[in-house]
Amino acid sequence: MTDLSPAYHYQVIARALDVIDAEGPALTLDSLAQRMTMSPAHFQRVFSQWVGVSPKRYQQYLTLAHARRLLTERHTMLGTALATGLSGTGRLHDLFLTWEAMSPGDYAKGGAGLEIKWGWFESPFGPTLVMATDRGICGMGFADEMGAEAALEDLAGRWPKATYVEDPTAIRPMVDAAFRGEATSLHLIGAPFQIKVWEALLSIPSGHVTTYADIAGAIGHPTAHRAVGTAVGRNPISFLIPCHRAMRRDGGLGGYHWGLPRKRAMLAWEAARTDL
Repeated sequence: MTDLSPAYHYQVIARALDVIDAEGPALTLDSLAQRMTMSPAHFQRVFSQWVGVSPKRYQQYLTLAHARRLLTERHTMLGTALATGLSGTGRLHDLFLTWEAMSPGDYAKGGAGLEIKWGWFESPFGPTLVMATDRGICGMGFADEMGAEAALEDLAGRWPKATYVEDPTAIRPMVDAAFRGEATSLHLIGAPFQIKVWEALLSIPSGHVTTYADIAGAIGHPTAHRAVGTAVGRNPISFLIPCHRAMRRDGGLGGYHWGLPRKRAMLAWEAARTDL
């Protein structure tokens, strides 16, 4: 693995997050680079390769205040987005995604009869577990917070009766396409209410956010905030179905199944790239 790989970049970002949280946004480039055991020039190069902006500017995107600004300035009203046809098949913002949902009856079988291939891959956000059926990607998770074994058990536990085959070579083309923003198919395996929530998440543009309340209203259940939050948290295809773009109405980040530092990094990464 070279020092210009996406996984290496995210490891640097993850370590920097801890330092920034402890030291605050006034931290200088020289000091932050020293904490990362890098020269300032090398540290800045890694940042620029990963997100395209300076470490100082990126620090601004990582703050909770920026998350609240996103809610004020880039708050996507999902009712409008859904009404204009942004959900469903076709071009979904920065990714070309087509999706197919499993029927409620098949979902109730716990994945019986499904063969799910899986493997570990590098991504902009660290080691990434990806699972796929013959219809498309059905699972994506991250290992940094809980570890590789726990992440695998977590995703496999969603469909306990499926047959799992470790075969990263078979699914690599769709994984590589997904992270390049090219044509990608998704296979949504969930209960009907969950799938409605995940459809709504797909309508949120990169660099924008919405609220759990907006999602509840968009799917026709305006009082179901808590149930929506649970469904967002159970989204099995993290990042591609952008549950990280859902926030509390007060501007708080809310939860994130794969760890809040990763949610903050994803929001910052997308916002910075949108501003370029």
